[in-house]
Amino acid sequence: MQDGNQMNETTNTRPRSFKIIGTGSCVPEKVVTNEDLTVFLDTSDEWIRSRSGIEQRHICTTETTSDLAIGAARNALENAHTTPDEIDMILCATISGEYVCPSMAALVQRSLGAQCPCVDLSAACTGWIYLMDTASAFFARGGIRKMLLIGAESMSRILNWHDRSTAVLFGDGAGAVVLEPGDNYLASSFVTEGNDEVIAIPTKNGISPWYLNEQKLPLVHMDGQETYKFAVSNLPKRVDEVLQKAGLQEEDLDWVIPHQANKRIIDSASRRMKHVPADHFCVNLQKYGNTSAASIPLLLDEWNRAGRFKENDLLVMVAFGGGLSSAACLVRW
Repeated sequence: MQDGNQMNETTNTRPRSFKIIGTGSCVPEKVVTNEDLTVFLDTSDEWIRSRSGIEQRHICTTETTSDLAIGAARNALENAHTTPDEIDMILCATISGEYVCPSMAALVQRSLGAQCPCVDLSAACTGWIYLMDTASAFFARGGIRKMLLIGAESMSRILNWHDRSTAVLFGDGAGAVVLEPGDNYLASSFVTEGNDEVIAIPTKNGISPWYLNEQKLPLVHMDGQETYKFAVSNLPKRVDEVLQKAGLQEEDLDWVIPHQANKRIIDSASRRMKHVPADHFCVNLQKYGNTSAASIPLLLDEWNRAGRFKENDLLVMVAFGGGLSSAACLVRW
């Protein structure tokens, strides 16, 4: 493997983007099954499975979002045979960090003992794709040897546990990758349709004596039916767009890595993409639920460690979420 800070000796040109050299993940110890939720929610295992495909989820008890991010980061560094001092930048995607400031990335940096710039990015469930594209821009500019990307969420902290339409869907977890210069990031596509009626998580009003607006609960508010329609129509479009940009066809894809929100949404996207076998759509939401920005990197790590991905496999990552937003990117393994 070529040293990431060297020029490509055969072409004497700098790599245009990156390649993934390691993956990691971390989830809380506590597992909450569908049956566990029936104790305080008017629901059932069959109701949850039939509507979402979810069987269980991991939920934080004493762990914080940054604890999960740090755990995933350490595992990714080990998998990449990389030390913290080799990392030139840490980027993190989250909407559920324990702080607005400092950033989650900064907390990871301190724990790892790294010395590099750090920043968080907030784009809800689409955050991971935005993170990948941001990383690609930094690599294209040059000067980056290795970069650490993390998606981490503790969605349990911002759920209304009395609302069965949302409480049964989400879980906590983190995933991470280590990148170095390469040409394996091939194309991307992004769409945002400004909207706070379908998915919204209000912030707290604070204690200003002059602020007069009504306080909305700082919890997940979601119109499930509208979210479903948006996702089903947008996922295939984003995949088609990145394939067109790369001059490729559906038949060229080895794996589709969709945001793990709902099995019915993934199945619907699969039916619309007729040239990709259904078993090439990666799914692990039955074990983790919707972990927002963490869902794709968590899945990447699971599939990577299971040996499912082979060198030069073509992967498309595709997501949708609050914004409303949808995005996809094409990566060669």
